Amino acid sequence: MNPTMAAVRAGLRRGGIELRNTFSNGQDLWNYFFPTAALLVTMFFMRGSTVPGTSFSLGARTLPSALGMGLAFGGMLVLASQLVMEREDGTLLRAKATPNGMLGYLIGKVTLMSTVALLSMLLQLVPALFFLDGLRLASVSAWFTLLWVAVLGLVATLPLGAVFGSLIENPRNLGLVMLPNMGLIALSGIFYPINGYPGWLQGVAQVFPIYWLGLGMRSALLPDSMAAVELGGSWRHLETFGVLGAWAVLGLTLAPVVLRRMARRESGSRVAARRERAMQRVG
Repeated sequence: MNPTMAAVRAGLRRGGIELRNTFSNGQDLWNYFFPTAALLVTMFFMRGSTVPGTSFSLGARTLPSALGMGLAFGGMLVLASQLVMEREDGTLLRAKATPNGMLGYLIGKVTLMSTVALLSMLLQLVPALFFLDGLRLASVSAWFTLLWVAVLGLVATLPLGAVFGSLIENPRNLGLVMLPNMGLIALSGIFYPINGYPGWLQGVAQVFPIYWLGLGMRSALLPDSMAAVELGGSWRHLETFGVLGAWAVLGLTLAPVVLRRMARRESGSRVAARRERAMQRVG
């Protein structure tokens, strides 16, 4: 069998094993279900508020945005944190030691994170349909838009998570990625329309994937009349596809290069040194 295909099969198998492990781990399940429950409770109490200038529920408007935020968060931050932790405990070094091991490792992580992100999205969306008015999922176009935005969003963000995780050696430095992302979430119209922001802040938000993931999810789940409160008064599907596609190309170009460079630097002595530093922090 072709070595690359063998690595792909091994990666898919690894992803399946990690999925079984994570769904049988109480801590992991809590980490998945608690944010979902917190979001649904927040949306429940927001259902009576309205989007300024309309009679539409602010909770129904916010839920699709939060779904897009969750995809970006899982793609960039969760994958980055897993790479950093598994780099420290020697998992990456073991992957490096096998032929095409890094490719298999990355495919396994993408399989794990994509599945978890899509399942989390469904866990948030399905219950919300029972108490939020105005969400639409009855049409084929709504499901098609939801699918392509989710898939393209994951392709745009997962490679970026791999890049961030490769560049950060110390888990304590994850805040260098976390804090800017939290700032972008605040700017990206996830919880409130950004029309009232200064033009330059609107421009900053539109450079990054989070805004476009939120907009794409809103275009799939909200009635067409709600496009009037968006920038430009439309859902801007072409721009959404273009920006997310550009980030996908950038990430897919950078991630293999950065991962190979990181893997070349890994050695048993570096892993041992990181473990010693970690023990000193605990002590």
